[in-house]
Amino acid sequence: MPLALLALAIGAFGIGTTEFVIMGLLPEVAGDFGVSIPTAGYLVTGYALGVMFGAPLMTVLGTKIFRKRMLMVLMGLFIVGNVLSAVAPVFGIMLLGRVVASLAHGAFFGIGSVVAADLVAPDKKAGAIAMMFTGLTVANVVGVPLGTLIGQSVGWRITFAVVALLGVVGLVGVAKLVPDTPKPEGVHLRHELAAFKNVQVLLAMAMTVLGFGGVFAAITYIAPMMTQVTGFADGSVTWLLVLFGLGMVGGNLVGGKFADRALMPMLYVSLGALALVLALFTLTAHDKILSAVTIALIGALGFATVPPLQKRVLDQAHGAPTLASAVNIGAFNLGNALAAWLGGLVIAAGLGYTAPNWVGAVLAAAALVLAFLSAALERRNGTRSTVVASGAPTEQPAAVHH
Repeated sequence: MPLALLALAIGAFGIGTTEFVIMGLLPEVAGDFGVSIPTAGYLVTGYALGVMFGAPLMTVLGTKIFRKRMLMVLMGLFIVGNVLSAVAPVFGIMLLGRVVASLAHGAFFGIGSVVAADLVAPDKKAGAIAMMFTGLTVANVVGVPLGTLIGQSVGWRITFAVVALLGVVGLVGVAKLVPDTPKPEGVHLRHELAAFKNVQVLLAMAMTVLGFGGVFAAITYIAPMMTQVTGFADGSVTWLLVLFGLGMVGGNLVGGKFADRALMPMLYVSLGALALVLALFTLTAHDKILSAVTIALIGALGFATVPPLQKRVLDQAHGAPTLASAVNIGAFNLGNALAAWLGGLVIAAGLGYTAPNWVGAVLAAAALVLAFLSAALERRNGTRSTVVASGAPTEQPAAVHH
């Protein structure tokens, strides 16, 4: 595997760390700026909305310039955003920093996947893409817990400064190791936009928003929930996030393995089980052992939905998957934003730190309903196609009725 993949993986590691580490540091950030936990939750919502809007915009911009140069621009935005977060004198500036950093997220993974695949022989493309995404996976097992530990020990600003330095390493790596590749030719935005006329593409994205949103409803407020309700010490949040990250790794592997074999059944099982586990979390959150097991299960079940949902969008978008794929990355983050906002609302309403678990359960259950609806529509349309195909010249019989 080329060294250029290491540069891409480092960038992915930094992006994954900055996205998730804020959840373990919400109490510290809220206390430093003198805001409530629900208000601090806007740092999650703002980042997610930035990814949602930034993914398609940056992807379209990326079609106009060389891919290597675009990757460097994205890493530059990432660095600036994290530096702003590290030095922010007021909450509003930190929120701005989160949004700036988020603009790099979706397009980096979209464009980076294409670059990674182009670096190797045809029979190694999937492995190259997987190696780049390993950076994101490792971020949730190593980067996020370590960043949380640093933030709780010596200050959350140091965490974001370290993440910015990771961005510098990624930028230098891209500049030195990634070869120049020509900008893509023949990309027609109108053709890419046509994929969004397909109701199945829209349903798949809606499942992404609701299903993954269910995960974030609970995990966004995991630090105050575990310390205030379960009774864990602040330092325990670090290893709880390790459990969540390990669950993510396992769930992602299982979801990827079965997505090609039985995509829709995989979604039924993972979404249904996720809704159930999130509902039970309102009870298990009162016990240390059960809550730790539940957190790992939420990571596993939540990320078991990621490969099948992403593949569902790519399959339904047919010959124009680039923009749809980028928008679906934004859809994951729209779910994050929606869930973080709704979770903050129920906490602010005085329902307690476990209330967001019910929000997550409802969102996951709604995604399961959409999965059944999508499959039903597909079966109905498939039956129609079979009838039309067996009927041969359909225009002539139709003309008889006029």
